[in-house]
Amino acid sequence: MENTQNKIHKLTNDNGVIIEFISQGGKITAAKIPDKDEFVDIIIGYDTIEEILNGDAYFGAICGRVANRISNSTFSINGNEYKLKPNEGKNQLHGGANGFNTKLWEVNPINKNGYTSAYKLSLLSPDGDENYPGNLQVDIIYALNNKNEFLIDIEATTDKATVVNLTSHPYFNLKGAGNGNILEHILEVNANQFTPTDNNSITTGEIWEVKNTDMDFTVPKQIENVTQSNYLPIKALKGLDHNFVINKKENELAFACRLIEPESNRSIEVFTTQPGLQVYTGMHFDGVEKGKGGTPFVPYCAIAIEAQNFPDALNKANFPNCVLNTNETYIEKIIYKFNF
Repeated sequence: MENTQNKIHKLTNDNGVIIEFISQGGKITAAKIPDKDEFVDIIIGYDTIEEILNGDAYFGAICGRVANRISNSTFSINGNEYKLKPNEGKNQLHGGANGFNTKLWEVNPINKNGYTSAYKLSLLSPDGDENYPGNLQVDIIYALNNKNEFLIDIEATTDKATVVNLTSHPYFNLKGAGNGNILEHILEVNANQFTPTDNNSITTGEIWEVKNTDMDFTVPKQIENVTQSNYLPIKALKGLDHNFVINKKENELAFACRLIEPESNRSIEVFTTQPGLQVYTGMHFDGVEKGKGGTPFVPYCAIAIEAQNFPDALNKANFPNCVLNTNETYIEKIIYKFNF
């Protein structure tokens, strides 16, 4: 059994792809893609373990118990109200100040059919953790196959009714970490609808059509053109930080999005069983902090693609269910497929 946060774990395949992560938060720290006689690392982050542990809390991390935002840090199950600890104004973001991104996961190598390398990450989140009810056992598999697919398989069980929405939070730049911004990247999202938010980035409960708006990524768009949009949901943020409603059936593993870097022709395709896809174009970076190679994190230096349930679904009756009962198993799958 391995449980040290100060070790880089590596997934490899026969094509030379390398995925690296650490035990703390299951943080994905690198995705190295072969490029002629070199590698291009397409995930932004840090050069050293010390920087990773002291840097941005969510880079590449597993986010939970409930990813994204919870309005007023409050929810109810079966008439029982639970008050969580806020960490973004009056709201809670990504499971709170001591969410799963801060936890030390147990990491063990495993054999998984069809994959060249795989690890199992396990965590017991105790009853009352960040004020969430129930002992929640979470098991996540990270695996890489020779189709250049990086698999994230998620399972969770509880001994008391609770809420769960787990995702992975990598930031991609297909030019390579530190090699400029993602404004020339082309984004396609398999979604006819999205969930608008209020001024505090909390979903309103409405579901809007993307048709005839700049939120329509069913036809691929260059990100730079989108960030200059006058469509209010985009203009208010100067970019994307929105949840898209993936065109899919419940529990179906479906194509969610494609991101292309036109100069190198590298791309990522995302497939998931999750109902939503949060896309964030990194507007908050201000150039103060530095990452790999000493390059500052500047606005639009990377894009986060997070497959998950709809934000604040636990407070929106019309959104997909995120309550997990004792006789159920939470099962979700995310696949990042690298093309180069």
